[in-house]
Amino acid sequence: MNPIIIVAIIAGALILALIALFVTKYRTVGPEEALIVSGSYLGNSPTVNTDESGNRVKIIRGGGAFILPVFQQASPISLLSSKLEVTTPEVYTEQGVPVMADGTAIIKIGSSISEIATAAEQFLGKSKEDREGEAREVLEGHLRSILGSMTVEEIYKNRDKFSQEVQRVASQDLAKMGLIIVSFTIKDVRDKNGYLESLGKPRIAQVRRDADIATADAEKETRIKRAEASKDAKKAELERATEIAEAEKENQLKMADYRREQDIAKAKADQAYDLENARVQQEVTEQQMQIKIIEREKQIELEEREILRREKQYDAEVKKRADADRYSIEQAAQADRAKQYAEADATKYRIEASAKADAERIRLDGLAKAEAERAQGETEADIIRLKGLAEAEAKEKIAQAFEQFGQAAILDMVIRMMPEYAKQVAAPLGNIDKITVVDTGSGEGGGANRVTGYATDLMASLQETLKASSGIDVKDLIENFSGKGTAKPLTVNLNQGEPVASGKSE
Repeated sequence: MNPIIIVAIIAGALILALIALFVTKYRTVGPEEALIVSGSYLGNSPTVNTDESGNRVKIIRGGGAFILPVFQQASPISLLSSKLEVTTPEVYTEQGVPVMADGTAIIKIGSSISEIATAAEQFLGKSKEDREGEAREVLEGHLRSILGSMTVEEIYKNRDKFSQEVQRVASQDLAKMGLIIVSFTIKDVRDKNGYLESLGKPRIAQVRRDADIATADAEKETRIKRAEASKDAKKAELERATEIAEAEKENQLKMADYRREQDIAKAKADQAYDLENARVQQEVTEQQMQIKIIEREKQIELEEREILRREKQYDAEVKKRADADRYSIEQAAQADRAKQYAEADATKYRIEASAKADAERIRLDGLAKAEAERAQGETEADIIRLKGLAEAEAKEKIAQAFEQFGQAAILDMVIRMMPEYAKQVAAPLGNIDKITVVDTGSGEGGGANRVTGYATDLMASLQETLKASSGIDVKDLIENFSGKGTAKPLTVNLNQGEPVASGKSE
């Protein structure tokens, strides 16, 4: 055979095999199912779910996918809802009354990818009956729990709340299985001891009593309505007869009015003929006058048009001259405005330059003042420092002199201090403006002698005062000093406050 034909046959066989493989491995599902694909090479599409352990499955709804041989496997799971009949044995309520409840629940696998993956993990490989049985056990358990936490009256009066509470609590556990509750209703709540029947008897009696009262009220209303209807009927008959009489009366009045109106209309017609004839004659006269007026208006209009033509011609000539004058004025105004703008710019530049110069001058003045104040502060600090050094040096010299000369130096300082001390002690006398002396003639102790005596006594007691206030005994200092050698008399200048030695000690 021709090799080309052999190659073509082999290629065709391979293509047919691939097609057959694709057909056999391509899985599709309807809208009521989901295809759970597990294995490798699942990709990263939004339909791939990864759980907490890292297991990955691909969820396909209402479509199809090619299942890779060896690497992948696929299993369908139904998304149809299931109806569950839920019943409970006798359950003791919160009051200790045993009751039984029957309910109906519609459940299904959730629509999200995570819910389908959770349901596939729980129920894939199990039958529908197994899935319904597990869900029924969960619902019955929660139904018994809710029954035990409520009173019979609450269950009896508010079944909707009871159903919603069961659905709310059970939904949490069913969600862990990938299931959702579409609806849940309580069909019947019963007990074997007649407790619920006893609860209904007062209500039945109340309903019957209300029905009897309503029947009596209805019969009373019926009789009242019948009486009112009969009364209204008689009243309507009387009103109808009155209306008929009124209608006949109005008809006769209308006939009389009609005849009177006919007579008036005939008289008006005769009068209107005469008036119309006169009006026609007047209109003819008016038309003739109107024709003359129109002719005169046309003549006036022609004259006005001629006047307008002449005015326009004059205006055109005058306007040309005015435009030329206006143009020259505008050019002059523009030139003047440009000049003003240039002057304003120059003034602005001059003001800005002056302001900058003033600012720079103020800045330099501030710097100079700051530098001067700093130098002044440094000078004052140096003066204070030098003054302190000088005082310290003077005190040191005094201390050295005291150490060298001993009592002689102390005596010299005391003698120098005494005039100032006496001056401060006698200072109150200086405040006396006027003294009046009365001489009684009693001798030396009276009159003016007392004033001079007071000053003498003050000077004599000065050393005693100095000894009492400072502890320095001037008398002892002089005696001790004179005992060491012959002391020269000291002359004290009271005006200058400085002792002056008239000679040297030997």
